[in-house]
Amino acid sequence: MHFEILVEDRSGKTMLDLLIPKIISDQHTFEVYAYKGVGHIPKNLRISTDARKRILLDQLPKLLRGYGRTFAGYPPNYPAAVIVVCDLDDKCLKAFRQELFAVLNACNPKPETRFCIAIEEGEAWLLGDIPAIKAVYPNARDNVLGRYENDSICGTWELLADAVSSGGSNGLKNRGWQVVGREKSVWAEKITPHMNVDDNDSPSFRYFRGKIRGLAALKAQ
Repeated sequence: MHFEILVEDRSGKTMLDLLIPKIISDQHTFEVYAYKGVGHIPKNLRISTDARKRILLDQLPKLLRGYGRTFAGYPPNYPAAVIVVCDLDDKCLKAFRQELFAVLNACNPKPETRFCIAIEEGEAWLLGDIPAIKAVYPNARDNVLGRYENDSICGTWELLADAVSSGGSNGLKNRGWQVVGREKSVWAEKITPHMNVDDNDSPSFRYFRGKIRGLAALKAQ
């Protein structure tokens, strides 16, 4: 099976490029596409923003319609699916999922699609594997890591920064959001290779892993 995976930023792509081969066998193929922010699903599903800005949710209606037409032309022995991965941030999970499915249900034909939400942020999937963090940052602050509750709404990237970065999250913020973004990519690049995808405490990561493997197993039958 082929997977087209859409993520909202560069650090998400870095993480998934390394994680997907750990989740499914190499008989499947995948491509991860990074966008430049999550944005918002447009009202009435009408695209009004500049596609060149590459904002994920702003473009999602157009993207899923395009995938629906493209996948409809694929031969039966070459199935494909779209996986949309984005952060929950401070949204209501139930309402957000309803919005996402409204976009999918408006497509004709509908592409095979799964929506996977990192709760609260992508760094929650890293924090679901504390041994992987400690493998890279052996001096990570245990008092910070120890107070984290998996998939809690707590300022996830800030907590990871407070655990592993000199100066913590405030130090990164004071250096600007570009520095924050680069540091997130560094975490993804360094920690992800050490992650055990079969032993992760993040419920949202386990949901993502299950959806990927479920599709791969279904299409293998």
